[in-house]
This record gives sequence, structure tokens and C-alpha cells, in this order.
Amino acid sequence: VQLVESGGGSVQSGGSLRLSCAASEFNFGFYAMKWVRQAPGKALEWVASVGNSGDNTHYADNVKGRFTISRDNAKSMLYLQMEDLKPEDTARYFCAIAQERVPKSQGTQVTVSA
Repeated sequence: VQLVESGGGSVQSGGSLRLSCAASEFNFGFYAMKWVRQAPGKALEWVASVGNSGDNTHYADNVKGRFTISRDNAKSMLYLQMEDLKPEDTARYFCAIAQERVPKSQGTQVTVSA
């Protein structure tokens, strides 16, 4: 399994970012996927999940209505569109297979300033 995140950056409160996750070395289309995040000094937090076909999505309450998870199985890509970002969204974001407890990838940093 190889997962490589990109698209993070620094934005002001209210801004937007789109995270991407390139998947390889496994059959991406067979697996439900998720985004999780970890802020400094805090536990890993689940953000959103999507079923293997892309039509079954779930969100944490604190991102619902602002974040959209999606996938392109033909390209083995997972996405997280983030709108109306808040300082509390500042964290390192990781993509992972839904069943995995701990992400194995490097993640991408998102920093939101007030």
C-alpha cells in the first residue's frame, strides 16, 4: 500500500483547500477510504469516509457542510475539498484505507490562521 497526500498549505480563516491522495500498489477501487487528521498534541481525529464506489460518504460533525470527500477510482485518487476553513482545522491530514487504525503515509500540513 502506498498513499501520498498533497495540496496542503497555509490559508486564512474562511479560505479553501483541496487535498489529494494518490494511491498505488493495491486495488484502490476495492476499499473504502478515509481522511484523518492530527493537530499538535492531540489525538488522531477521523474527518470523513467514502465507500469504495464513492456514493456512501460520512463526515465528522465538526466538518459536515464544509468538507467534501470524493474519489476517482480510474485514477486511484482520493480527494478532500475543504471550504470555510477555521483555525481549529489546522492539522496534518492523512488519507488511509478505512479499516486501518493508524495511517502509514506522510500526510500533508494544513494551517489556518485567524
